[in-house]
Amino acid sequence: MTTNLYRALRDLLPEPPLQVATVTAIQTSAGTSTITWPGASQQTVRGTSVAIGAQAFVRAGVIEGAAPSLTLETIEI
Repeated sequence: MTTNLYRALRDLLPEPPLQVATVTAIQTSAGTSTITWPGASQQTVRGTSVAIGAQAFVRAGVIEGAAPSLTLETIEI
């Protein structure tokens, strides 16, 4: 039986989380968008598939698609 050591290592690492942010600007020439996270911090990510002002699913710096516009509830632990 052969074992791919790289795949075994990857299986040990967690997947990046899928998060929701608001798209605030789109740079179509660069293929990037500026998003605003809950808490008002901003980040430039890859992808332009979501309109300005809409919610987007973001994982590992890439927009994966549009997210539903739901009320944000923050719970402190």
